[in-house]
Formats: sequence, structure tokens, C-alpha cells
Amino acid sequence: MIKNLAAPEPLEDKAVSQPTPHFFARQPILTRDQKVFGYELLFRGQLESCLGMANPTAATRSILGSSSLIGFDILCDGRRAFINCTREILLKDYITLLPAAHTVVEVLETVPPDDLVVDACLRLKRAGYLIALDDFVTADPRECLTSLADIIKVDIKVSSPQESAAMVKRYTSLGCHMLAEKVETQAEFVDAKQNGFHYFQGYFFRKPELLRAQTIPTNRINYLRLLQAASRPGLDPREIENIIKSEASFCYRLLRYLNSAIFGFSNGIRSVRHALSLLGEDQARRWMRLVALLGAGQNKTSDLVLSALVRARFCELLAPKIQHDGSDLFLMGLLSLMDSILEIPMASVLESVPPDQETKEVLLGGGNRLRPFYLLMLALEAGEWQNVSMLVEQLHLNENDVAEKYWQAVQWAGQVNGR
Repeated sequence: MIKNLAAPEPLEDKAVSQPTPHFFARQPILTRDQKVFGYELLFRGQLESCLGMANPTAATRSILGSSSLIGFDILCDGRRAFINCTREILLKDYITLLPAAHTVVEVLETVPPDDLVVDACLRLKRAGYLIALDDFVTADPRECLTSLADIIKVDIKVSSPQESAAMVKRYTSLGCHMLAEKVETQAEFVDAKQNGFHYFQGYFFRKPELLRAQTIPTNRINYLRLLQAASRPGLDPREIENIIKSEASFCYRLLRYLNSAIFGFSNGIRSVRHALSLLGEDQARRWMRLVALLGAGQNKTSDLVLSALVRARFCELLAPKIQHDGSDLFLMGLLSLMDSILEIPMASVLESVPPDQETKEVLLGGGNRLRPFYLLMLALEAGEWQNVSMLVEQLHLNENDVAEKYWQAVQWAGQVNGR
């Protein structure tokens, strides 16, 4: 549900108190019906040498300090946070700085299950935290912790289907919820689901399951038509009015947008065309893109829409620092997941919504000067810190500025998505 589309203007941010920027990434964890259950948080406080390895204890401390400043709800979009915990984090009770109702304590595979670790997990369990065992395998040394575990994570790339099925059968009977990690394709998701897993982690849901039919359903055509109209150099009010009238949700969202506090219109809105004239061309174009994305993604996992919004805003915020000859970087970020949202090939999306040539090339996997920036966007999202470091240097960007802009994009996306 859209609470307010009147988010901050494209290149204008409100002066609010911000924490020291940190690089962070979120990996969604989905339920059997592909709803977001939570996020595994990956943090890197500062960029290090490309050859260096982030210290897991320092990384977790970064999460603890940052989340208390910037808000757990924004970081995880209101869902549970899975936090990687080393032995030190467990024994020193650092995790208790985070709210129990929204935190899953993820015991890493490197943690020895000695008496002190068992006691620490027991304390956290009694305090209301969920306990997860990461990268669990057959004959795992942490077997003694399974009686305390709420969730057991199994890497399906490491354990065979037979081993995975056996673990699901055994530990489900003990009351554990089984989570399949590294699920990268729809086929793997179906197999893991059939094997009895409850939760799924991996980017299988971002790979479009292409429609078997040759035609695209009418409502999806409307979303593409709205995007197409918004991408033209000049807006045609009559065309836009006809598109909006063809989709009830467009009308509703337009009126809701105009009734938000930012406008404060005292007189009633007489028609769709009147509403568009009140918005003005720039605001109308922005609204059309957002509504097309939110409408297209209403039956998809919420992380797809949220990520598309983050990408679009991040690209827009850094556009002044990137050489792009006027390419619409907001649109590039927005379209980058539209193939998955609409379940059609990216080439078909770009036929309906033709962007500039450089944007089109990079979205189709081609190489040009936008490619490094596009890869930076993806690396930030996945928590690939070595690639982030390399690309930031290649693009001659300031790492703190990049981290701050990414955080601002996450805030803005949460507002637009109704958080």
C-alpha cells in the first residue's frame, strides 16, 4: 500500500541527522509462497584493500552500532534481521543490543559448540531471540545446538539432495524450520520446496520466469504503456489520461498522491487531466514511473519492487558524478528489474520503453562507460565488497559519498514503498 509517493525530490535531500555512512547489503529470505520473511544483513564499515578480508567480528559490531543509529525497521523493511555471530559476539552478549522480536541469531559454522557457546545460545533463546545454525551439514559439529535452534540453514550447493532431504526430515521432526541457501533457479526452488524446506535464500526470484504465451496480459501492457509515455521527451496529456483511465489502480494512486500533505490542494480535483496539470511535467513523469513499477510488482515478492526503487534512486543521486551524456540513470535503475517483475525478456521491456542507447546497451549486458556504474550498483546490493572497492576507484568516486547515497536511496525506497 502506498502511503505517500511524495518522497524527496530527485536530487534534493532533507537535512536530517545521519550516521557515519556504512556499506551494507541485504539478502532476502523468502517463505514458501515467496513472501519476504527476513534479511541476512551484511555490513562493511569501511572499504579495505581489495585483497583484504573483512573481519567478521568487526563486521558484526558495525551492524550493532549502525542499526541502533539508523533504524532496524529501515534496514530490514520491517522484517527480521539475520545477524552472523562469531563466538566472541555470542559470549559477550553484544547481540542483546538488538531487539529480540526482530533478530535472528545466526551461529556461524566456525563457532565451536563448547559449553560457553551453548550457555550463550540458551540465554539468547530465553530472552526471545530466534537461533539459526548457518551452513549446517550432515554430522555437523554443532549437533548439540539443534535442540535450541529455530532455523537450520542448509547450503544446497554443498549438501546433496539426498543429504538435504534427510536433514529436513530429521530436524523438522524436532520443531526446526529448515532454510535452503544458494537457491539460484526456479527449478532449485521447486525441488527444495518439495523436499520440505520452509525458507529459501538466493536470487532465484530475480530471474524472470518467462511467460509461455506469446501475448502479455492486458494489465501488464498498461504498465509498459505508462512507462513508455513517461519516457517520451514531451508528455501527451490526452494519451496519459487514456492510459490512467484504463487501469483503476492508476486513478486511485494518482488521487492518493495528490491528496498527500505535500501538495495541500484546497480545491477538489476535477479530472485526471486536471490532476496532471497540477502536478506539472516533471512530477507527473516521476509519478507515472513509480506507479507503473509499484503496480507491476503488486503480485511479486516485495523485495523485487523495493530493490528496483533503491537502484533507481541510487543511480539518480550519483548521476551528477557519473559521465553519462544525459542518460536517465533513474530509469536505468528502475528498468533493471522490470524483466523479473513482468516476467518477460529484457529485450521486450526495452522495445516497449525505449531508453537512450547507452542505457539500453548496459541493460542488455553490453559494455560501455555506464557498465562500471551499473556493476557497482549490483555489487553494493550483493555485498561484494572487493568489487565495490575496485569499481569505486575505477569511477573516481568517494567511498563515503557512495555509501551515504546508497543509504539515502534505501530510506527513500522505504518511504515510497509504504514503510
